[in-house]
Amino acid sequence: MGSSDSPSELVELNDGNFDSVISRHENVVIDCWAPWCGPCLALEPAIKELAKEYEGKILFAKMNTDENLDTARKLGIMSLPTILFFSNGEYEDRITGGVQKRVIQEKVEELMGSR
Repeated sequence: MGSSDSPSELVELNDGNFDSVISRHENVVIDCWAPWCGPCLALEPAIKELAKEYEGKILFAKMNTDENLDTARKLGIMSLPTILFFSNGEYEDRITGGVQKRVIQEKVEELMGSR
């Protein structure tokens, strides 16, 4: 995967690849979730749609927090779902809780517009 390559499919992040993936992409949106979290499962279709809509511009990824406790702790994830926004390898913002697709899209546009 090249530095400007942002696929239309969600990329799986884990404790081992988190930092390298974040640093290789200009804009990254991460869906932090767990299999037992109903709102997380309800949000997944919207995240997948956004990944397709922003293909080539933004990397959309997901991370199972139950399986990646070190990274979840490092990022201070206390509630699920949590959507994290990174730009140029740096944490920018987050949205916590089950939200509508447009709320995530507005934040994406805000972050992209500020670059």
